[in-house]
Amino acid sequence: MRIDLLTREFPPYIYGGAGVHVSELSGVLREHADVRVHCFDGPRDDLGIEGVTGYSVPAELSDANPTLATMGVDLQMANNVAGADIVHSHTWYANFAGHVASMLHGIPHVLSAHSLEPLRPWKAEQLGGGYAVSSWIEKSAYESAAAIIAVSGGMRNDILRSYPNVDPAKVHVIHNGIDLTGWQRPTGEWVDDADRIVRNLGIDPERPAVVFVGRITRQKGLPYLLRAAEQLPADVQLIMCAGAPDTPEIAKEVSDAFAGLAQRRDGVVWIEEMLPRHELIAVLAASTVFVCPSIYEPLGIVNLEAMAVGLPVVGSATGGIPEVVDDGVTGYLVPIEQVQDGTGTPLDPDKFVGDLADTLNRVLVDPERAAEMGLAARKRVEDHFSWEAIGERTMALYSQILDDRGGSLDS
Repeated sequence: MRIDLLTREFPPYIYGGAGVHVSELSGVLREHADVRVHCFDGPRDDLGIEGVTGYSVPAELSDANPTLATMGVDLQMANNVAGADIVHSHTWYANFAGHVASMLHGIPHVLSAHSLEPLRPWKAEQLGGGYAVSSWIEKSAYESAAAIIAVSGGMRNDILRSYPNVDPAKVHVIHNGIDLTGWQRPTGEWVDDADRIVRNLGIDPERPAVVFVGRITRQKGLPYLLRAAEQLPADVQLIMCAGAPDTPEIAKEVSDAFAGLAQRRDGVVWIEEMLPRHELIAVLAASTVFVCPSIYEPLGIVNLEAMAVGLPVVGSATGGIPEVVDDGVTGYLVPIEQVQDGTGTPLDPDKFVGDLADTLNRVLVDPERAAEMGLAARKRVEDHFSWEAIGERTMALYSQILDDRGGSLDS
């Protein structure tokens, strides 16, 4: 079976959870099938992985609206997937390629839902009129796909609510996964290296710390976290691994809030560059609790990564987060009542901020309990979120689609 994965992100250019997902998924699928990857950001000739093709934006579209530039890349992908048994696209950036390829070559199109355009209206700040185009692309692809993979049950519900013309029978839940060998707490000689890494980043490993990892975008809820940090004990550090802002506006909002917080308390650390995995693991291992204050989160691979390193997670009770965090066992869920207009804005922002601070303090005041939750978190990802199991479930879905169309595994 030949599977062509279509994605915006692929190493070394990964900006978020979808890129991590495709990188890991492609690895486990190669154990079962001929896998080709088509991605953005130019050629990958020096990557050392067979079957990876990177595309650049056509020169004629280099100054166009980002959505049109995306479509230019997608058309190149669609042209080059002839001969595949399945095309599998990830995010709206590649959905257009999958949709066109399916019509052009008669190939079943599977898509993975990592987020939904109707639930991210703030993207209009980034794309302007292109947001209407990206929304049309996503809607067309979802309504025409042979199958849709939702990364959580919460995401499945969002899909059926956002796109009522989609047949519920073709929406399947397959959770995101975690590389258990690549994400674990430092041991042996690595402990000293990890200590040196975090101190060089301005982190004191002897102090309790709350850590956030994610892009600077409306959905991640950073402004609420920065407000909640005002209510944390004076000895607690806030470590913010955050970059790649969606827009200048959200970048300025977060920067101003951070600067104000840093004037009023010490131990506030902002790491803007994307850290190599071993450095990020060192930062996580030096922290007490991981925080995910998102107002929209289909699942949250960052939560799995933190749990794999042995951290409890305090996360908003929204989207797929309750399917990851076992409330009271591997961390705590923060209640959030949200506006139902697609923005996810808390109905009472002050209450959400207060509840977030109170829940973080609940973990911070009991370090022994926090450590126990961290151990339980590691066990939970081992039991439920291994990539090997996710690869097998994905292959079973591919086989089902081909069987339904009269194909075979050996085609």
